[in-house]
Amino acid sequence: MATETRGEAAAKDEGKGKAPRKRTSPALFVRQVVAELRKVIWPTRRELITYTSVSLVFVLIMLAIVSGLDWLLQRGVFWVFG
Repeated sequence: MATETRGEAAAKDEGKGKAPRKRTSPALFVRQVVAELRKVIWPTRRELITYTSVSLVFVLIMLAIVSGLDWLLQRGVFWVFG
Protein backbone atom coordinates (compact mmCIF):
# COMPACT_ATOMS: atom_id res chain seq x y z
CA MET A 1 0.00 0.00 0.00
CA ALA A 2 1.05 3.57 -0.48
CA THR A 3 0.94 4.24 3.25
CA GLU A 4 3.55 1.60 4.04
CA THR A 5 7.20 2.48 4.11
CA ARG A 6 9.81 0.43 2.34
CA GLY A 7 11.14 -0.97 5.58
CA GLU A 8 7.74 -2.21 6.72
CA ALA A 9 6.93 -3.74 3.36
CA ALA A 10 10.33 -5.45 3.19
CA ALA A 11 9.98 -6.75 6.75
CA LYS A 12 6.58 -8.26 5.96
CA ASP A 13 7.83 -10.10 2.88
CA GLU A 14 11.00 -11.54 4.43
CA GLY A 15 11.19 -15.28 3.98
CA LYS A 16 8.05 -15.44 1.87
CA GLY A 17 7.83 -16.25 -1.79
CA LYS A 18 6.62 -13.50 -4.09
CA ALA A 19 2.90 -13.71 -4.58
CA PRO A 20 1.72 -12.89 -8.10
CA ARG A 21 0.28 -9.41 -8.39
CA LYS A 22 -3.40 -9.07 -9.13
CA ARG A 23 -4.02 -7.45 -12.51
CA THR A 24 -6.09 -4.28 -12.72
CA SER A 25 -9.01 -4.41 -15.10
CA PRO A 26 -9.17 -1.76 -17.84
CA ALA A 27 -12.38 -0.32 -16.35
CA LEU A 28 -10.77 0.08 -12.92
CA PHE A 29 -7.73 1.68 -14.53
CA VAL A 30 -9.90 4.24 -16.34
CA ARG A 31 -11.82 5.02 -13.13
CA GLN A 32 -8.53 5.55 -11.29
CA VAL A 33 -7.22 7.83 -14.04
CA VAL A 34 -10.39 9.93 -13.99
CA ALA A 35 -10.23 10.15 -10.18
CA GLU A 36 -6.61 11.36 -10.33
CA LEU A 37 -7.42 13.91 -13.04
CA ARG A 38 -10.15 15.37 -10.83
CA LYS A 39 -7.47 16.12 -8.22
CA VAL A 40 -5.44 18.20 -10.68
CA ILE A 41 -5.60 21.96 -10.26
CA TRP A 42 -5.95 23.14 -13.83
CA PRO A 43 -4.56 26.59 -14.74
CA THR A 44 -6.89 29.39 -15.72
CA ARG A 45 -6.74 30.79 -19.24
CA ARG A 46 -4.71 33.79 -18.03
CA GLU A 47 -2.22 31.53 -16.20
CA LEU A 48 -1.91 29.29 -19.24
CA ILE A 49 -1.17 32.27 -21.50
CA THR A 50 1.38 33.58 -18.99
CA TYR A 51 3.15 30.20 -18.65
CA THR A 52 3.20 29.76 -22.43
CA SER A 53 4.59 33.27 -22.97
CA VAL A 54 7.32 32.81 -20.38
CA SER A 55 8.27 29.46 -21.94
CA LEU A 56 8.44 30.90 -25.46
CA VAL A 57 10.51 33.90 -24.33
CA PHE A 58 12.93 31.58 -22.51
CA VAL A 59 13.27 29.36 -25.59
CA LEU A 60 13.90 32.40 -27.82
CA ILE A 61 16.57 33.72 -25.43
CA MET A 62 18.30 30.33 -25.33
CA LEU A 63 18.06 30.11 -29.13
CA ALA A 64 19.76 33.50 -29.44
CA ILE A 65 22.54 32.53 -27.01
CA VAL A 66 23.25 29.20 -28.72
CA SER A 67 23.10 30.77 -32.20
CA GLY A 68 25.47 33.55 -31.11
CA LEU A 69 27.96 31.09 -29.64
CA ASP A 70 27.72 28.93 -32.76
CA TRP A 71 28.40 31.93 -34.98
CA LEU A 72 31.38 33.01 -32.83
CA LEU A 73 32.88 29.51 -32.81
CA GLN A 74 32.38 29.24 -36.57
CA ARG A 75 34.21 32.55 -37.09
CA GLY A 76 37.00 31.39 -34.77
CA VAL A 77 37.44 28.09 -36.63
CA PHE A 78 37.50 29.84 -40.01
CA TRP A 79 40.03 32.36 -38.68
CA VAL A 80 42.31 29.61 -37.29
CA PHE A 81 42.07 27.16 -40.19
CA GLY A 82 41.43 29.68 -42.95
